[in-house]
Amino acid sequence: MEFKDKVIIISGSSSGIGKKLYDDFKVEGARSIGFDINEDADYLVDVRDYKMIKDAIEDVIKKYQRIDVVINCAGGNSSRVLNENKPFNELSIEAINWGVDVNLRGPIYMARATINQMIKQESGVIVNIGSVSGVTGSSTAVDYSASKSGLEGLTKSLALLGAPHKVRCVMISPGPVLTRPDMANMPTALNRAADTSEICDLIKYLCSDKASFITGSNYIIDGGRSLGGRKHEQK
Repeated sequence: MEFKDKVIIISGSSSGIGKKLYDDFKVEGARSIGFDINEDADYLVDVRDYKMIKDAIEDVIKKYQRIDVVINCAGGNSSRVLNENKPFNELSIEAINWGVDVNLRGPIYMARATINQMIKQESGVIVNIGSVSGVTGSSTAVDYSASKSGLEGLTKSLALLGAPHKVRCVMISPGPVLTRPDMANMPTALNRAADTSEICDLIKYLCSDKASFITGSNYIIDGGRSLGGRKHEQK
């Protein structure tokens, strides 16, 4: 199998895309390792806390002597997750800080904690999960959109840093995905939201040896939501 015995770390592994990837990689024979703030994860990790990440990564390396793939799934719209339900100009600074820390600082911390091992072993893939809102902008989720947009710069920079050492970095920017019921009502050109498996299949391809010549790219998988012609806003 493509991922047999590969050591794959997934942040945000307890729900949504992260949970689906965690389960899929296990089925495919990988050593799938989940980081999450929920206690059912393999490692209790808040991606806003670099020490928690560093300690968990060091334990993974001690156990397996390598890291093959890191997927940064942890994230979310701060106003929704923190139940503030306010426009950006009324959102608390605490909520904004949470959004930037989880959606941008977290992936930066994860990369910092893992890329040296990948450079040492001369292989590895880092996958950043963005959002179509990072491509189009969003008046309703300003900090979320800005953070997800920032991941593109992170992806390109890590790709340049890692390239001499055969370490790749790629990015996925999904549109609405059926991880929550309200996603089904978000408009796309194809008039539907994506099934979680459609997003995960692309991610798995980019993590595989079939994608060994791909690095630094952002893949928009949004059912045409970013094409324009109608209002496409992240709710």
